[in-house]
Amino acid sequence: MGSRVEKETPLRRDARRNREMLIAAAREIYTDQGVDAPLDDIARRAGVGSATLYRRFAGRAELIEAVFGDSLRDILRAAEEARSATDAWAGLTAYLERIFGLLAADRGTNDLMTTGIQGVPSLDALRKENHKTLDNLLGRAQEQGMVRADATAEDLQFMLAALGRAVPGSTVAAPLAWRRYLALLLDGLRPEGSHPLPAPSLTPDQLNAAMLQLGKVRRPRTGRAD
Repeated sequence: MGSRVEKETPLRRDARRNREMLIAAAREIYTDQGVDAPLDDIARRAGVGSATLYRRFAGRAELIEAVFGDSLRDILRAAEEARSATDAWAGLTAYLERIFGLLAADRGTNDLMTTGIQGVPSLDALRKENHKTLDNLLGRAQEQGMVRADATAEDLQFMLAALGRAVPGSTVAAPLAWRRYLALLLDGLRPEGSHPLPAPSLTPDQLNAAMLQLGKVRRPRTGRAD
């Protein structure tokens, strides 16, 4: 029995080291290229074969969860803090500024939060919490007279996703340009000078369909673990 343990321990150590190297490599590549980066590139960056990646992770979603799980949970905590703000408008703007700071700094996080990638437990929880947060803050801000009465959480999510997708393209030339456009978006929520909107808000189902369609535009290019 003792010799058997001695033989198995190095194997488990190698497997753990390979997993850690793959997660570190994926984090670097996802930050620069987004989560549709080829899995074979991640394996090469980690210095292992593609077969090793496929043994360590059952699919792309499992690798994404391993890479981003902790950072997504940090955003969940930020959402809880935002909802506790007495001034709902201040809570909303602080929350969105924090989110957009992450979208500008990390292409992978941007992909996760602005498209409809499925099968990532931490991301599924974040989507629900994000909607809850926006709905809560928007509703309270409307009650406080700070937001136009016809705006919905779906309106805000759609506009944020659209703006968020454009953020990586501006960061090279103007890293803080997103602050201007977020401010313009937020000004559009104000009741002063608002006009009737020409079309109804998306329903939750329509919003989900739109996000999933956006995710298909950046479909993963290669890799058996998709």
